[in-house]
Amino acid sequence: MAQWNQLQQLETRYLEQLYHLYSDSFPMELRQFLAPWIESQDWAYAANKESHATLVFHNLLGEIDQQYSRFLQENNVLYQHNLRRIKQHLQSKYLEKPMEIARIVARCLWEEQRLLQTATSTSQDGSAAHPTGTVVTEKQQILEHNLQDIRKRVQDMEQKMKMLENLQDDFDFNYKTLKSQGELNQDLNGNSQAAATRQKMAQLEQMLSALDQLRRQIVTEMGGLLTAMDYVQKNLTDEELADWKRRQQIACIGGPPNICLDRLETWITSLAESQLQIRQQIKKLEELQQKVSYKGDPIIQHRPALEEKIVDLFRNLMKSAFVVERQPCMPMHPDRPLVIKTGVQFTNKVRLLVKFPELNYQLKIKVCIDKESGDVAAIRGSRKFNILGTNTKVMNMEESNNGSLSAEFKHLTLREQRCGNGGRTNSDASLIVTEELHLITFETEVYHQGLKIDLETHSLPVVVISNICQMPNAWASILWYNMLTNHPKNVNFFTKPPVGTWDQVAEVLSWQFSSTTKRGLTIEQLTTLAEKLLGPSVNYSGCQITWAKFCKENMAGKVYFLYIMGFISKERERAILSPKPPGTFLLRFSESSKEGGITFTWVEKDISGKTQIQSVEPYTKQQLNSMSFADIIMGYKIMDATNILVSPLVYLYPDIPKEEAFGKYCRPEAAHEPEAGGDSASITQPYLKTKFICVTPTNSGNTSDLFPMMSPRTLDSLMHNEPEAHSGHLDSITLDMDVASPM
Repeated sequence: MAQWNQLQQLETRYLEQLYHLYSDSFPMELRQFLAPWIESQDWAYAANKESHATLVFHNLLGEIDQQYSRFLQENNVLYQHNLRRIKQHLQSKYLEKPMEIARIVARCLWEEQRLLQTATSTSQDGSAAHPTGTVVTEKQQILEHNLQDIRKRVQDMEQKMKMLENLQDDFDFNYKTLKSQGELNQDLNGNSQAAATRQKMAQLEQMLSALDQLRRQIVTEMGGLLTAMDYVQKNLTDEELADWKRRQQIACIGGPPNICLDRLETWITSLAESQLQIRQQIKKLEELQQKVSYKGDPIIQHRPALEEKIVDLFRNLMKSAFVVERQPCMPMHPDRPLVIKTGVQFTNKVRLLVKFPELNYQLKIKVCIDKESGDVAAIRGSRKFNILGTNTKVMNMEESNNGSLSAEFKHLTLREQRCGNGGRTNSDASLIVTEELHLITFETEVYHQGLKIDLETHSLPVVVISNICQMPNAWASILWYNMLTNHPKNVNFFTKPPVGTWDQVAEVLSWQFSSTTKRGLTIEQLTTLAEKLLGPSVNYSGCQITWAKFCKENMAGKVYFLYIMGFISKERERAILSPKPPGTFLLRFSESSKEGGITFTWVEKDISGKTQIQSVEPYTKQQLNSMSFADIIMGYKIMDATNILVSPLVYLYPDIPKEEAFGKYCRPEAAHEPEAGGDSASITQPYLKTKFICVTPTNSGNTSDLFPMMSPRTLDSLMHNEPEAHSGHLDSITLDMDVASPM
């Protein structure tokens, strides 16, 4: 079933999330009208390749014209008007920026898939949902067709080689027979004495002519076959594999999940097998030429070039097929790959996308860091490191689930080389440590069918930190690098970091949010973030953001992006909550706390029935480390003037009961039941159970937009209405009731 049709069958709460994905940038009407065609295109590829994006964009305009013609025939005036307006908007906004609309559509489709997976998981009571199979694009279908064509041509060549060998054996036999009988007085082009001999010579000349013709045909077809292999190999390595590497970059910073390598491995292995087969055929030509040769022999003329070409193709294919399947990552921080702390273990995995069983346990991989020291040394003050742990490993097919040839390094650590100035090559370093980029290199040697091939691959640039407090800045560097470049080894990137656009930053922020919450930021939330960073504007598209503004400037006065996942403005918050019944609440991220904070806001009615919107002061990261937010929501109380504790939180916006939304994330309370057969009256417990309750005291008629979080106080002082020096605000306190019972 098409993805769009599946989405239409979801529950209302999921449809609500679906609606937030679309805006004027990519209207939902267009998604509806052109659903099958939109889902058949490779938007992720178009988002990273301008030529393909231009083609897809013009095809999109053509599809709109066709749909408009259908509405014209149906006399549907409203749809005609809407579609014409949509086309005009797309042309005015994206005609010169086709990659931008490709990025928007790709993100929407990916968010749709995430939404479907979430809905499926929920309906299956938490069982894992498997995404639909990867769509094979038209370009990939052509690639598979070309690979099949190469395999067929190689097999046809195998048959022609057998024909050539048989024809040559016949010629060789007849030639040697005549020669042994003494009837061959001169060379093959001379005259013989008898008519019978002349007839045999004529037959021999015909055989030689046929042999020469077949040889010329074979070397010509081999040249054409190698050209076809070269073309397909460029498609595989320069496009498909490069596209996978770019998707891997995007996945590292929270983007759409990377597509697995199995299909690429199948394609590359198929091409490598065909190349080895054609190389054996070229070797066979050499053997045949050594047995029988003559003046103008095409094998002598063309075989060396064919041999050189096939060896170069195979070498380059093997080198390209050696990849980092999983980038360096500390297991304790799986959502922050490419940031490595000294002294802490990190893992990574390499893979050879040529699945030859004869290479199993034959390739020994060695790991090093900053092998190309010239690039790193170009950065003044760059630190140097040693890799400790198991830094060599043999590739095998047993460790992988699909039998691929891979090696996983699980026990690697980095240690900084110490020197007189604290490990730096120069004391006047131009880059801070979280802007230094380092490369981890993997190398090995392949010996296969008489060829020695040196293989080497690199990780994406990593940032090495010595203290976990450097993690936010290091992660910002990883985001900026992988957002703005697909250069695999540009360790000098931050000596002159390029400028990004708001569209790029917004996309990455949405990825960061969705990697935690399984849904992206809405257009409205992104607009709020843009206002905080860039100031008020009608249109933020194309607005430039420097690296300094993203990471270094305005740390106190504005939003610190590294901790922000999503926002809703206070004005919008009031607008959507006001029509809701009392007890409806939502969560939002703090606009004022640079370290990051989260608050909740709810609807209540005062004595006169007037709607009130109340908020609690943001909970900080330190507080949330002590108590989960789900426990806070489920246990949160307010205390009215009569000292009665009540929960103001009933429905998570728009109308989800809080138990349904948060209950499964709360820590279960241990039940203390008497053992079967025992006397419950005789059982004593040393302590009563404890429970943290977040409480906000209120007084009738005394409300505030923001309930501040104060230091914990005892319940007794609150119950006895002790005066406060800072009255005028409502306090939120945390009660820890731990009551000891007699022993």
